[in-house]
Amino acid sequence: MSEKREESHWFGAKTYGIGWTPVTWQGWVVVIVFVVLVIGGMALIDEWWLKVAYAVLLIVALVFLAAWKGEKPFKWRWGRG
Repeated sequence: MSEKREESHWFGAKTYGIGWTPVTWQGWVVVIVFVVLVIGGMALIDEWWLKVAYAVLLIVALVFLAAWKGEKPFKWRWGRG
């Protein structure tokens, strides 16, 4: 089925390309909270530049968290091999 992942990893490295995907319930909670914060923030903030700053802040926080609690995907992957 899928390879066994270390329990501390919330995000697994993508099979193709660079990046992460949630592999545990904690990872999925982080992604859901991220989406809720983006949608809620965009609805509440009026200034366009504050929306951009808010989105950038959330994206940086998500990438930092995925890098901290995920596998190290810092090279391009072309599949499992």
